[in-house]
Amino acid sequence: MNDREALLHHLETTLGAGPADAARLDSVLEQAIACLGCTLGTLHVLSPQSGLLELRAHRGIPEKIVEVVRTVPIGKGMAGIAAERREPVQVCNLQTDTSGAVRPAARQTGSQGSIAVPMLRDGAVRGVLGVGKHVPYDFTAAEQTLLLEAAAAIARALPF
Repeated sequence: MNDREALLHHLETTLGAGPADAARLDSVLEQAIACLGCTLGTLHVLSPQSGLLELRAHRGIPEKIVEVVRTVPIGKGMAGIAAERREPVQVCNLQTDTSGAVRPAARQTGSQGSIAVPMLRDGAVRGVLGVGKHVPYDFTAAEQTLLLEAAAAIARALPF
């Protein structure tokens, strides 16, 4: 089984076992990070009540940054921009990026190569999946496609 198949199989079996609760979301985030050789990641779910992206799972993110990214408005930071555009947003080196997609606090994660992909179901944003590495890195088209597939699988498992 290749990395793509392993990740999608893990998502299917983990999310098919019951509701997309915190433990299952932690597990699928961990698997996505490992599959792509990343060191950190976040999984935000869009709250229908507030319209904000709410952090549901994270790995490798300093606690003081967790508080900053606990909620993210659509259009702000990499996650918010990915949700707004409904497409992946990536930077090769988060530490030196000047595109405007990176929020100042994000640099404190130590991440460099980073990507955020929208979790879409029936064309609607349900959340954002983000992963990063501690080295400069451009995610390939195949890696972006894999993350979008994983994000769609997660979106299908969400209750709304």
